[in-house]
Amino acid sequence: MESNGTCNGSDQIIIANTYCLVSINTLITSPFNLPWGASIFVKVLAMNLVGSSAYSTAANGAVIFTSPDAPQTLSNNVQVTSMSQIGLTWYEGASNGGSPVIDYRIWYTYGSLSSSVLASGITTTSYIATSLTAGITYTFKV
Repeated sequence: MESNGTCNGSDQIIIANTYCLVSINTLITSPFNLPWGASIFVKVLAMNLVGSSAYSTAANGAVIFTSPDAPQTLSNNVQVTSMSQIGLTWYEGASNGGSPVIDYRIWYTYGSLSSSVLASGITTTSYIATSLTAGITYTFKV
């Protein structure tokens, strides 16, 4: 059954058999009310200035997730901080977006330079930044 861009989400059978354009944000609101982690049946369409592709083969591999909240309470761990290193600790954000956080990335800025990635792939909620220069102000974000 084809649709003109609207779907009736009150009946799961209708959702499964109806093709329509629904944004991810719409899927988590009325009338769908799909919970985080729900699996959805989708087709993909590529579009550019020339036109649209054919629809992909329908598949049930999409899962509703959102981006995790930013880490909270970045602070200095004074027990490991010295003239040339700083210990950073933080807490996970309030929501992981429906999937566990697998790692963190730390950026830093010093002087008038733009932010650079200091470390990535960090799997804990702490990090020790080393080889710092005394007297320079560093700014960190996770």
